Amino acid sequence: MTQPPASYPKDPRSPLLPIAIEDVPSGREPLRHLLIGSPKGVTSTIHNLYGLGYAEVGIWSPLLPTPNPGEVMSILTRYILP
Repeated sequence: MTQPPASYPKDPRSPLLPIAIEDVPSGREPLRHLLIGSPKGVTSTIHNLYGLGYAEVGIWSPLLPTPNPGEVMSILTRYILP
């Protein structure tokens, strides 16, 4: 079995993405979309989703580094009705 990178939390109950979600609209629940891959792949997917009318390019997070060399991630939070 593959071991997680040393930077991951040791406690399995710890969130991998400890990002606070503030100002959740009343009656909605946050839903996070996470893209992980090469900078080119993540950027291309963000633009493809925009082309499909799903999400504006500017509402995704900036490209964030991951523990893996050459890999980035970007996060989009949408608010849905439960």
